[in-house]
Amino acid sequence: MPRNPFNPGLAEGVRRFGFRKWYERELLSSHAHLVLVVLCTIAMIGTMEAFASGSQDEKILDVVLLIISGALGLWALRRYLYLLMHAEEVANQASCPACGTYARFELMRENRLTQQIEVRCRQCARHWEINP
Repeated sequence: MPRNPFNPGLAEGVRRFGFRKWYERELLSSHAHLVLVVLCTIAMIGTMEAFASGSQDEKILDVVLLIISGALGLWALRRYLYLLMHAEEVANQASCPACGTYARFELMRENRLTQQIEVRCRQCARHWEINP
């Protein structure tokens, strides 16, 4: 799946911004999709209300807009849940297994096939892998 250019993948994001900024961007992106879900819901309610008092042509347009709003809302909801769960899954692996320091690591290498990254704790120099 192609990534959003404003939200790079985990390895590139950690390399460019650090883990905390990458995580923040993922959460902001997911919540922007949640706002889109709310807007689509409002659009669906509006089209259902307009359906009652419209002519035949307007009713057809209302049904088309209802279907488009519903499809876009479902896509946005799926994207919201995916981004949120992905960010949380990675965040749960961001603590050093040895000293427990959270999100203070540097990227050592990445495996492009499995998308795993090897990181090193800045506190105790322990290496571990994060699976996105």
